[in-house]
Parts: sequence; C-alpha cells; structure tokens
Amino acid sequence: MKTIQMLQEDFQNELYQDLLFDIYIDPERIPYQTGRYIHALKEYESKFGNDEVEIYSAPGRSEIGGNHTDHQHGEVLAASINNDAIAIVKKLDEPVVKVISDGYDLITISLDDLEKRDAEEETTISLIKGVLAGVQDHGYQIGGFQAYITSDVLIGAGLSSSAAFETIIGTILSGLYNEMRIPAIEIAIIGQYAENVYFGKPCGLMDQMACSVGNLVHIDFADPSNPIVERVDFDMDAHGYSLCITDTKGSHADLTADYAAIPAEMKKVAALFGKEVLHDVSKETLFANLSNVRKQAGDRAALRAIHFVEENERVKAEVAALGSDNIPTFLETVKASGDSSFKYLQNVYTNHDIEHQNMSIALAVSDSILKENGVSRVHGGGFAGTIQAFVKNAAVSEYKTAMDNVFGEGACSVLKIRKYGGMKVL
Repeated sequence: MKTIQMLQEDFQNELYQDLLFDIYIDPERIPYQTGRYIHALKEYESKFGNDEVEIYSAPGRSEIGGNHTDHQHGEVLAASINNDAIAIVKKLDEPVVKVISDGYDLITISLDDLEKRDAEEETTISLIKGVLAGVQDHGYQIGGFQAYITSDVLIGAGLSSSAAFETIIGTILSGLYNEMRIPAIEIAIIGQYAENVYFGKPCGLMDQMACSVGNLVHIDFADPSNPIVERVDFDMDAHGYSLCITDTKGSHADLTADYAAIPAEMKKVAALFGKEVLHDVSKETLFANLSNVRKQAGDRAALRAIHFVEENERVKAEVAALGSDNIPTFLETVKASGDSSFKYLQNVYTNHDIEHQNMSIALAVSDSILKENGVSRVHGGGFAGTIQAFVKNAAVSEYKTAMDNVFGEGACSVLKIRKYGGMKVL
C-alpha cells in the first residue's frame, strides 16, 4: 500500500496510464483522468493527511433498452459508462465512517448507530448508513474508514449518480473488510435497499445493477425480489461507436403526474386481464382484446401497453444481436425502441406544455445529422432531460458540435461503455 504523496508522484510520472486506459477506454480522456486522480489525492491529503490509502471506483450507468419496463416486471438492458465516482480511502481501527464528498462538508457516522431516521431521508448520510446496515444484514463485515469521494457522473442526466455512490460505498466495504468477496449483484441489492428504505426513494434495481456489475447487463424482473441478471460482454468501442448523452436542458418541474401516469395506465390495462402488471399479459392476448382495452382504459393506456409488450421483445433482440456481434441489428432495435417511446409510450414531451419540446428537437436534429452514422432515442424516464445516441466514432465531433450549438456548450457528453462495475483501482 502506498502513501498519498507516493501515489501523486506515480500519477504525475504517468505510471498508471495503461490502467487508466483499461478502465476508461477513451485515450483522449487519459490526461483528464490523470489530473482528476491527482486532484482527489491532494484533496484527501488536505483533509486527512499523507496516509497509506486505497482507491476505489464505481461507474454511472445508461439505460440501453427497456424504456419503462422494469416497473411492469419486464426486461432491461443497461450499461456502465466511463464517468464514475472515485474514492481515496483509509481503513480505520475505530468504529466510525468519515466521508467528504467533493464540495461538501465532512460526514461522520458511528457504526454503533445505523438506525434509519426519517429526518435523514434524501441525504447522503442516509445512503451511507443504508449501505452499512445492508452489508451487515447480508452477513458481511463492516468497519471504520475515512474517504474523499469525487464524481463526474452528471447529476440529473439520467446516469444514476446516486447508484454510483451507493456502489462505491459497498465496494469499499467489500475491499477493506471482505477481501472483495461481496458479489456485485449483492452490492446492487444493498444499494437499492439503502435508497428505498433509508433515502426514501422507491427506485427499481436497474441503476444499481448496471453500476455494480459493469459492462452491459441484461436484467429480467419477472420476479423482482429475485431478478435474473446476465452480464453481456460486448466491446462497443471495438465496433467503432461511442455513446453520446445530450442534456436538452428541459425543466423537470411539474412532471410528477406525467411520470406517475405511465405505470398507473399500464397497470390499469393489466387489471382488465386480472393481472397486476403487464408482464403477465401476453402480446397476443393484448391485441386480441384491444377493442375492449380502448373502451375500458383509453387509447393512451392501450398504446403504452403495446409499447411494453413490444419493448420487452426488443430487449431480447438487443441482447441476441450483441451476443452474435450483429451491430446493425442492435442499432436498428435501439432506434425502434426510441420510435416506440415517442409514438406509443409518449414520454418525449409533456402534453401539458407543447411549446417546449426539447427532447423532440434533439431527436430531430440527431436524425438529420446522423443518418447512417448512428441512431438516437429518449434516455431514461423522459418528458425532459436527456437523449441517447450511438454514434460512429468518425462522426462524433460533428454530432457533438451540432448538439452543443442547439442546447449550449457541453450539453453533449461523449461516453464509452466500460467493462468494469464497482472495483478496487489500487
């Protein structure tokens, strides 16, 4: 184990370039990552001193397929990305956890007091306590540590900054006290527990699973208490594509009703067949009874149900295409997913504010610019926020320039799919 100053010198002397490339893939970002690690080490030293430390990382995630399917016990395909949270960590003998996140004050948590408190909901304290309690409840060891954590996972861009944070805390505990033996899937389940119970947000498991497992991950939520998780090994960069996420700068204000209506309407259709969720209604049954569904639930609910049953099939098709290295079919299916979200799921803009259609504009510009050089689709929950595009590397510069011209400098982030989930770096 090396001291802070030794690690700073090693990074300054570029001793870890191959390691950084292995983690972050993009050679153009290695100087940035080198500087980022040096800065994190310096920040730790200024807060805690020149200790012997370890370094951990946990990525953000991007949903690839399965738009609004998880809450109906469907299937999703998600990927870890090369934006991440990194932590400089020292193990402590005392039963206390001390965490400083970049730009925030020191948080101190006693391991003797991991009780959930309502007053701490929606705070970083609640996430850390939830992960600590979850790790302990799962039968693993916990102990004290101090850490400086910094993240370049964009907040509010649908890349799951909170799941990355939960994953890095779980991975730290796995490394310091459990010889890295806590399975990635279990760390994800613990992260979801922390967010659901301690933080107070009823999220699904997709975000945590993609951040913890890494690369592409196919999840079947037929039994949400015991999801089937399949890691899909696929080198997108080797096929000459980058993942671009564009923040369209749309406001998320007053969209709660729009988001809530999607699962509510899907469940309304399922109830017509005596089911709780659409997973238990076959495509054939839905279409055979579509006339009655329209009468009883309305046309938008019927369209959203159609989106679900066909989106579930698209996820399977995407996974199969990746498994056979069939990038054209994969991209066609991604595009079909986006078209279905726009036409049937109807989550690209809110019909309460037709004057502002940021995501519609972004998709239109993408179609015009990309043509045979890539595909685009809505990203995440929709209505406002971000779109996703798979772009040939040779066309990335033109695409980014076009999107930044419309939505502001830096609106378009160029990412790669990274092969590692939560990990110990050094």
